[in-house]
Amino acid sequence: MMVDMVGQDAIHSAAELLRAGGTVAFPTETVYGLGADAANPLALHRVFEAKGRPADHPLIVHIADASNLSEWAQDIPDAAWRLAAAFWPGPLTLILRRHDQVLNEVTGGQDTVGLRVPDHPVAAALLHAFGGGVAAPSANRFGRVSPTTAQHVRDELGAQVGIVLDGGTCRVGVESTIVSLAHGKAVLLRPGGLSVAAIEDVLQQKITSTQATGREVRAPGALSAHYAPATPLELHPADALWQRVHQLSAQGRKVIVLGLGDASGSDISGGGFAYFPMPGFADEYARVLYATLHRFDRAGFDYLLAEAPPDTQPWLAVRDRLQRGARGA
Repeated sequence: MMVDMVGQDAIHSAAELLRAGGTVAFPTETVYGLGADAANPLALHRVFEAKGRPADHPLIVHIADASNLSEWAQDIPDAAWRLAAAFWPGPLTLILRRHDQVLNEVTGGQDTVGLRVPDHPVAAALLHAFGGGVAAPSANRFGRVSPTTAQHVRDELGAQVGIVLDGGTCRVGVESTIVSLAHGKAVLLRPGGLSVAAIEDVLQQKITSTQATGREVRAPGALSAHYAPATPLELHPADALWQRVHQLSAQGRKVIVLGLGDASGSDISGGGFAYFPMPGFADEYARVLYATLHRFDRAGFDYLLAEAPPDTQPWLAVRDRLQRGARGA
């Protein structure tokens, strides 16, 4: 059932469905999630089945408030409380040592659990009405482009979702930043909607992207190939982009070019290719990235060619998604 206008009755129905072991797709500030009761193994199985998700791939538990943190994690370091106070609700997932009662289906069998408080009024209302943790990966087939509208969810998963709460277009557009604090040192497991610089400012220390302890933590969305459209996606620096465009066009391939800014001075007409300008600022690019990939993945092109964004910290999450999407496609 698609719920277009999300009022109290819709939230109540969705919370009741979660209690009954069903699935609910709901908006967050990052992407739409496919939610189930994090304490119900049968409900979690429905999520894995709908997505085609590997059973050892962990889920993120969405909670209503930072005060719920202790219900899911133990040995919580001071750094976690400081980050929660600074950025929750918001696009930050913390990886912490799990409580013993947290299900293996949630953690992928690891001794850690991922937790976050989403910053969206529909998500907040649902979590408060439900009264528990909601495990919610992105509401799409595993490895594919994440949804940023309710229609993306329906196009991808159809009747496999019990209720879809339509809260409009997600304002961040890429998934949360994942930071592990489980083994003493802050470790970046996935760049996302919150900048590394902001996290480091609160912690007053640099965070690393490798496990200094040598202990591997599997994180959602961190596989080398992920976030991929069905149409082959390629990522090229500006100096190689047009060479590849003309090579494919000469082969009779229909190509869409996702360039940075306008294409003044470039030949963008004819030859079986078209040009689509992407925003020149990282946060704006992130906001429209998945919607753009969804759009052109269904437009009959043979290839999607993206101009590589700058290799700078503000573009870290966008580059990450494009690189993984290209490998996955």
